[in-house]
Order: sequence, then C-alpha cells, then structure tokens
Amino acid sequence: MLGLASLGAVMAVPALAQDSSFYYYGITAGQSNTDTDAAGITAGLLPGVSAASTSTDQKDTAYKLFGGYQFNRNIAVEGGYFNLGHNSFNAVTSPAGTLAGESKVQGLNLDLVGTLPLTERFSALARIGIQQGWSKSSFSGSGAGAGVVGSSKSNSTNVKYGLGVQYEISPSVWVRGEVERYRVDNAVGHIQNVDVTSVSLVFPFGRKPERRMAAAPAYVAPAPAPVAMAPAVVAVAPPPAPVAVVPAVQRVSFSADTLFGFDKATVRPEGKASLDDFTNKLNGTTYESIKVEGYTDRKGSTDYNQTLSGERANSVKDYLVVSGKLDPTKISAVGMGESAPVTKLEDCSDKLPRAQLITCLQPDRRVEVEVTGTR
Repeated sequence: MLGLASLGAVMAVPALAQDSSFYYYGITAGQSNTDTDAAGITAGLLPGVSAASTSTDQKDTAYKLFGGYQFNRNIAVEGGYFNLGHNSFNAVTSPAGTLAGESKVQGLNLDLVGTLPLTERFSALARIGIQQGWSKSSFSGSGAGAGVVGSSKSNSTNVKYGLGVQYEISPSVWVRGEVERYRVDNAVGHIQNVDVTSVSLVFPFGRKPERRMAAAPAYVAPAPAPVAMAPAVVAVAPPPAPVAVVPAVQRVSFSADTLFGFDKATVRPEGKASLDDFTNKLNGTTYESIKVEGYTDRKGSTDYNQTLSGERANSVKDYLVVSGKLDPTKISAVGMGESAPVTKLEDCSDKLPRAQLITCLQPDRRVEVEVTGTR
C-alpha cells in the first residue's frame, strides 16, 4: 500500500507546477453483482457431495466512503471503506439433501486514480488498487447437507480495478459514474469477482483559487513641462497658452476560462462577477470609448477561432451595456481570433500532452477591454 502511494507521488511531480494539489472526500452508491459459485462452495463444504441444481441471488446494494489526495489534474491516490452487500445461493445436493448459504463482504481499499481530461469539465477515469476484504458467511442444510458448518469468515488481499467518467459540476462538487471489479475469497477460499456499478459525489477542498491574469496598470501620460515666460516688456501680457488635453488609456484583461465555459460564448456567473467589478470601478469617471477584443489560443481552425472570439467579445459588450448600464454608442466589440498570442510556441509546444497544452495556452484565451478617456 505504501508502494502504491509512493508511485502516485513520483508520477505527480512533473505536473505540480501546472496544477494545484488538494484533498477530497466522497460517497458512492450503486449495485453489486457477485459471481457466486454455488456448485464449488457445495463441493468444498461437503466433501463427496455435489450440487444437482442451484439458484443464486447475486445482486445487492453497495456503497463506499472514501477520501483522496489529488496531486494534479491527472493523478490522485484514494482510500476508503467499501460494503458490497449480500449474496446467497440454494442448492439441491446429490446424495439427496439441500444446502443454503449467504455471504456479506466489506473491506478497505487503496487506489491509484488516473484522470484524462476530455473537455474543460468532463474527464475519463481509470483506477487500479489493492483491497483488504472480509467475508462472513452462514450456512444451513438438510439431508446430505445437514453436517455443514454453520458459519465461516475469510480475510484476503487482492487487486481491484475500474473505469469511469467524471464531470465537474462546480469547483467544489464533482459527480462520477464508474464500473469496478473487486476480487474476494469465498467460504472455501476460492476467488470470486464482485462487479459494482455506481455513482459518486466528490467534494474537493483546500483548492487554490483559479489563476487570473492581472489587469494592466492604467497608462498616465506625463504632465506637459511648464513653459517659461519671458519678462514682460510691454504693458499687455500675451494670451495664456491653451490647456493641453492628454489622452488616457486603460487596458484590462480577463481570462476567457473565467468568463465562459469550454467552447461557449455565454458569460457564466464567475465571469459576471468580474465584469460587475470592472463596471463598478468605472462609476463616476469620464470616458470617450470602450473597445472589447476577444482572443483565442491556437488550437482549432483559424475560422472557428475567429468566430468564437467575435461571439465572446459581443457577449461581454452586451453584458456591459445591459447589466453595467454603459453607453452602447461608446462601446465596440471585435474578434481577434488567434492573431495575438501571449505565449510563445517554444514554451507551449504542440508535443505536450493535451491537458498540459490546454493549461499552458490559458493566457492566450482572454478578453481585453480598452477604455479611452481624457485627463
């Protein structure tokens, strides 16, 4: 178990600079399906007796309580308690008799969980781990089965594995759907598979806030140098020089990952909060024009990126007009596509894994707002 945890830590090191680490906990509920070998159990419990016919009840409710540590977006270590419910069987024996048995299984597990992001919020999961399972069984019989031992217990360590998908409803709530296979010893020491299909709620905590691009400081032009006046030699002073009008430009950049969902142009709640803060800071100031520019990263076709950047710029413009009460005649919007990246090609190579490349190109996905006024 310690070796599995160490492996997760080693695999996580290269990505620590790109993704923050955090803890999480969760709860799982689903259905278990046990591969109950009624004939094998009968023969193992009653030497010389075989099962002429059998029936089984292999399905029951299963649940799991777990906690984990996410090293980065791709690797986590997770441990917990599982309960796989009950399974039972009935057998008609030869020589004549009957045998009935019921087992319940519970235990502890430690898994290495790998995550492959497919979109900004949707990911594929794979896990492999080890489990310590405890089985408790009870039996009753008649005729040839009358001499069966009433109960037994087994304790075994085996490998488990599973596949699934994960969707991030919000930064603090995820939902998972998974299929897992547990391997436990039955009453006669034979390994039987228990497949569990489940849904989980996961609650991350201790996450660092999302990185956002800092707003560029406002440019303030230097005041004009005073003009020295020659000593007056006549009674009439020359007319005063006109006051110079100095243009002032402020440029603010917003992360598109904050403003919009993946491949979307609708401003989401986190983005609305950022835009509301921007318009509040404009209250009481005089401005001549506001220009909204949308930018994308280089992934995707040029035409698609141009269209998406234009739609996002117009969405921000519309929000500033409708919710921010800004003058629509002074606001313009334009899509710049992938024409002005912030990152460099040598820093964000296309050879990087897809998830790392998306994170590296995050500064290119942005909306910039330029405010022009006078001072």
